[in-house]
Amino acid sequence: MVKLRLRENESVNEAVRRFRKLVEHAGIKKEMRKREFYEKPSDQRRRDRRRAEMRARRANQQPEFNLS
Repeated sequence: MVKLRLRENESVNEAVRRFRKLVEHAGIKKEMRKREFYEKPSDQRRRDRRRAEMRARRANQQPEFNLS
C-alpha cells in the first residue's frame, strides 16, 4: 500500500510525480497489468517456461574478447 503525504510548500505536480514513482517502485502497476485479464494456469506455465528458457540462453552466452 502506497502512502503519500504532501510536504510543506509542495505543488500538486510534484506530489503526483512522487506518487507515480512510489507506485512504480512498489510494483502495483505491473501487478494491475498482470491481473487485468484472466490467464489460464496452462498459459501461465507456458509463459513462465519460455521466460526461464530465455534467461538460460542469455546466461549461456559467453562474451567474446579479442585479446590479440
